[in-house]
Amino acid sequence: MATDVVRVSGTAPDPAVVAMAVELLSAGSLLIYPTDTLYALGGRVLDAAAGVAVRRAKGREEGKPLPVVAADLAQARDLCRAWPEVADRLAARFWPGPLTLVVPAVPSVPADVTAGTGHVAVRVPDLELTRALCRRAGPLVSTSANRAGGSPPMTCADALEAVGAAAALALDAGHGRAGASTIVDLTSTPPRLLRVGVIPWEEIEGVLRPGER
Repeated sequence: MATDVVRVSGTAPDPAVVAMAVELLSAGSLLIYPTDTLYALGGRVLDAAAGVAVRRAKGREEGKPLPVVAADLAQARDLCRAWPEVADRLAARFWPGPLTLVVPAVPSVPADVTAGTGHVAVRVPDLELTRALCRRAGPLVSTSANRAGGSPPMTCADALEAVGAAAALALDAGHGRAGASTIVDLTSTPPRLLRVGVIPWEEIEGVLRPGER
């Protein structure tokens, strides 16, 4: 069965489209949706079956956590067992935006999201559509909508070709940005760069205290 595709504005989304997507997410379905970087495949973070389904659709390795997006700082912190002071400073500087922070997860975050690490990789994206989905449905798994090792999904069509069979709905908000989020591990001292992305490491270093660089 073909995945339903709905055109929607990323900056001023139609509330009816958001409500339709949230209803599907709440029922346990997966969604293809845009972020401020690439197109994502995801479901509700706290729905244990969603993480399993996303991992299966992507062919993602068992040891790799699934990244998460949240509506705002408060929602992101609710997923975290510990929130270091440096996380506040990085979030104040770069959120909403393409910076993912790895922090200790609360026990309610399923193992298929954390990959058994006890950590969650979370960010607040700079796209109103994505945040609106999270406000209504809760934080979402937000891994790129491609098969593991495949090309980054810059368009909804790219995402549909790669993993469309796994999603009940695809939200098409036009072309994505050329680049993924930068990932920083705050569970180690000093913080570590895990993935080079849109935000250069030098900018992140500028926010860290000298003793944490």
